[in-house]
Amino acid sequence: MSLIIDPKKAIQSLTAFIKDILTAAGFTRAVLGVSGGIDSALSCYLAAQALGPENVLALRLPYKTSSPESLSHAQVVIEATGVRSKTLPITEAVDAVLAAFPHAGPVRRGNVMARVRMTFVYDQAAAFQGLVVGTGNKTEILLGYTTIHGDAACDLNPLADLYKAQVIQLAEFIGIPEAIITKPPSADLWPGQTDEDELGFTYEEVDNLLYTLIEEGATVPECLQAGFEEDFVNTVLARVKRYRFKSIPTPRAAAGQQSLAALENLPAFT
Repeated sequence: MSLIIDPKKAIQSLTAFIKDILTAAGFTRAVLGVSGGIDSALSCYLAAQALGPENVLALRLPYKTSSPESLSHAQVVIEATGVRSKTLPITEAVDAVLAAFPHAGPVRRGNVMARVRMTFVYDQAAAFQGLVVGTGNKTEILLGYTTIHGDAACDLNPLADLYKAQVIQLAEFIGIPEAIITKPPSADLWPGQTDEDELGFTYEEVDNLLYTLIEEGATVPECLQAGFEEDFVNTVLARVKRYRFKSIPTPRAAAGQQSLAALENLPAFT
């Protein structure tokens, strides 16, 4: 079992992916939200390297309860990469939505924040004439630890096949500051919130299990034989299955006609 990847080759592949997707769509610019966390930092570094910093717009989108450290770390990323940037507070827009649902719990409130942020990102993408770069890693996607039409929304995602441990490897290689790499992962949706507290296990633990299950194709008995606790294996599998609808493309009904997914197979679209 090895989550270790060749960072130089991975970065070359991911920057080429970004450039190729934008070129194929007729774009030269990209937009993304930068939260001050490691994932959005890596996406920003990759986009700047792929397209040139002048062609990347990074958005800081604070809510009134956002951590000042998150804002400062996002600014560090902006300055280190040299990308263009804007700071657009989302408090007024979020509070306008939440005013209609005063009894909404923290998860619903967090989802509203995530979706309002993405509304801002897509609006700015239209103004900047760019595509939206995603920031979600493979571990989060598999666990359903994303908000549909929020942080999960994007036009392309260079991190989608990277487990959290691999994001850390690339971040270290590409030169993202240590303070960003080592701080506890958090969506910063409410004070004191951390990913691992919510999930109930560490990214290191779940990365090792997911890699064994997916990349090595291990069965549950084989995972148990390898030393994973049965309750942990069952909990993670149940979560992946429960949120599978988040990790696959939106299902589209077939009525017996030509699938949109196969459009490029037709003579006129090749």
